[in-house]
Amino acid sequence: MATTETSRDSHELPVTTTDSSGSTAKKLTLVPLIFLIYFEVAGGPFGEEPAVQAAGPLLAILGFLIFPFIWSVPEALITAELSTAFPGNGGFVIWAHRAFGAFVGSMMGSLKYLSGVINVASFPVLCVTYLEKLFPVLESGWPRNVCIFATTVVLSFLNYTGLAIVGYAAVVLGLVSLSPFLVMSAIAIPKIQPHRWGSLGDKQKDWNLYFNTLFWNLNFWDNVSTLAGEVDNPQKTFPLALLVAVIFTCLAYLIPLLAVTGAVSVDQSRWETGFHAEAAEMIAGTWLKIWIEIGAVLSSIGLFEAQLSSSAYQLEGMAELGFLPKFFGVRSKWFNTPWVGILLSALMSLGLSYMNFTDIISSANFLYTLGMYLEFASFLWLRKKLPELKRPYRVPLNIPGLVIMCLVPSAFLMLIIVFATKIVYLICGLMTVGSVGWYFLINYFREKKIFEFNQDVDFLDHVNEEQRPKHEEDHDS
Repeated sequence: MATTETSRDSHELPVTTTDSSGSTAKKLTLVPLIFLIYFEVAGGPFGEEPAVQAAGPLLAILGFLIFPFIWSVPEALITAELSTAFPGNGGFVIWAHRAFGAFVGSMMGSLKYLSGVINVASFPVLCVTYLEKLFPVLESGWPRNVCIFATTVVLSFLNYTGLAIVGYAAVVLGLVSLSPFLVMSAIAIPKIQPHRWGSLGDKQKDWNLYFNTLFWNLNFWDNVSTLAGEVDNPQKTFPLALLVAVIFTCLAYLIPLLAVTGAVSVDQSRWETGFHAEAAEMIAGTWLKIWIEIGAVLSSIGLFEAQLSSSAYQLEGMAELGFLPKFFGVRSKWFNTPWVGILLSALMSLGLSYMNFTDIISSANFLYTLGMYLEFASFLWLRKKLPELKRPYRVPLNIPGLVIMCLVPSAFLMLIIVFATKIVYLICGLMTVGSVGWYFLINYFREKKIFEFNQDVDFLDHVNEEQRPKHEEDHDS
C-alpha cells in the first residue's frame, strides 16, 4: 500500500461534529478505525482451527500465510482507493452505482447486506460455542437458544449507543482478547517441534471446509467502507488504517497457529472451532484455557459490534442514495445512530443464528463472493470511466495490472462457488432471486409514492452523468 500522510490529530480523541439536525456526532479516528477493521475481518485466531482439521497443519499454515496476499491485500487496496474517492456511508453500493447504474447498485447492496447479516448471525453462535466449554448446559436445547437470543439483544443495544463508543470498545476488546494468545505462544516456544509444521494430516482433505475457513477468516475488508461517512478525514485515515489492520490481522492468525501446531500433537479430528482453548490447557494449564475462552467471548462481541455497525450504516447509506425508503436512514435522537438499520439487521441475524454454523459461514461466503465479482468489475470500470476522478489514495497500477490483481482473487472466489453444498446453493439462490425482485418492488413503491424517498436513483444517474470529467464529454462528442 502506498504511503499516505496522516492527519496530525487522527489518532487522538474522537472528533466531534454537528450534523444537519444540530445534534453532535463523534467521528471515528485512526486507532478505533484500525480495530473496527480488525473486527470486521478477524477478531483474533478464534475460528481458524477447522483449517487444520480440513487439510492438516502445513496447508493451514500456508493458507494463512499466502491467502492474505492473493485476497486480503487486493481487497484492502480496492477499499482504500474507492472509500477515499467516494467517502459516504453507502460504501460499495456507491461504487457499483457510479460504475453501472441503479440496478447493479441495488444488487450489490442486497447481496452484501445479506452476506453481512448472515455473518453477524455467526458471532452469537461462536460466543456460545466457547461458553459451553465453561458451562456445558449451553451445549443444546433451550438454555443455548436463550443465551443466543440474550447475547444478540444486549450487543445490539450497545451498538445503538453510538459508533464512537463501539470503536473504543473494539480497541479494548481487541487487546484483551489477544493477550492470552500472546502468553500461550510465549509459553509454547520451548515445546515447539518444527517438523510438526510439515504434516499434511492423516485424513482425506475437506476442501469445502478448508477454503471456507480461510475465506471467512480473511474477508469482509470492504465492509468498513459503509462507515466512511463516520470517519474523521477519511481520505488520509482510511489507507493507513487498512495497512495497519492487514499486518495486525495476519500476525494474529499466524503466531498462535504456529505455536499450537508446533507444540501440540493430537488427532486431526480434534481441531474444531474452540480447540485453541484445549491446546492452551495442554500447554500451560486450566487457567490459560479459561482465559482464552473469556477472550473468545470478548472477541465475538467485537466481531458482532463491528459487522452490525457496517450493516446498519449500509442501510442508512442506501436510504440516502434513494435505493431504500427514507425511514431506513432515521437516526436516534439520543445517540445519533441509525436505529432502524440496527433493529432490522439484529432481527434478521437473530433469525439466521439458529442455522448450522458451517451453513451460516458458507452462505455468507457465497453471497459475499457474488458481491465481490460486482465490486471488482466496478473498480476496474470506474478507473476507465472516470480516469480523472480525484482519488486521494490510488492503487499504483495501470488498468492491465489492476485486471491481473483482480483475476487472482476472482479465481479463488470460483472455488467457494464450486465447493458449496446443496443447502448453500438453495439459500443463496433464493436470496439472489429475492434481491432482483426487491429492486423492482422498490421501484414500484417509488412510482406509486407508497413510501417517501430521499431522491430518485434515476436522478442520481443523471447527476453522475453531469459530473463526468470534461475530457470524456469532449471524447463522446
